[in-house]
Amino acid sequence: MTTADLLLHPVRLRILQTLIGAGELTTAQLRERIPDVPPATMYRHVAALAQAGILEVAGERPVRGTVERSYRVRQEKALVDEDARAAMTKDDHRRAFAVFAGAVLADFDRYLARDDADPPREGVLYRQGAVYVTEEEFAELVDELEAVVARRARTDPGDGRARHIISLVLVPDKDGEAAASGP
Repeated sequence: MTTADLLLHPVRLRILQTLIGAGELTTAQLRERIPDVPPATMYRHVAALAQAGILEVAGERPVRGTVERSYRVRQEKALVDEDARAAMTKDDHRRAFAVFAGAVLADFDRYLARDDADPPREGVLYRQGAVYVTEEEFAELVDELEAVVARRARTDPGDGRARHIISLVLVPDKDGEAAASGP
């Protein structure tokens, strides 16, 4: 199974999203945070991610005659690299984006389901914008965005920090260019 196929599965993507920024979690803790995933399914997908080296065992402790493992994400393995993206077909990209969009929607639904959810007070933001940039400027923009997220991803919970999920989509809009320049 390719890394893209492994990562872009709806359940595995939710497991990774839950673990990223959470430090270490056991499968039981993952089940508490993603309660709609049946236990056998959760264990199967955690095992697949661990076997692929995307999750690593962060700790083990004996619990009622068995060993409970805690896992953490290996960030460098939890991405579809440039070569893999280049090898994907348009249908692969469509499927991957559908999984991504579904995961974003599931995160937002889970947030709104909380009794204390208050989007305006908590700074919930969703918007689109357009920029006109050269290929070089676009590459710089991508590098800048990745650097900002990476810098903040290194902070730890506590000291008043709340976890926020950042989802970013960059899509060329050739049709928009024609519309902006006029008939």
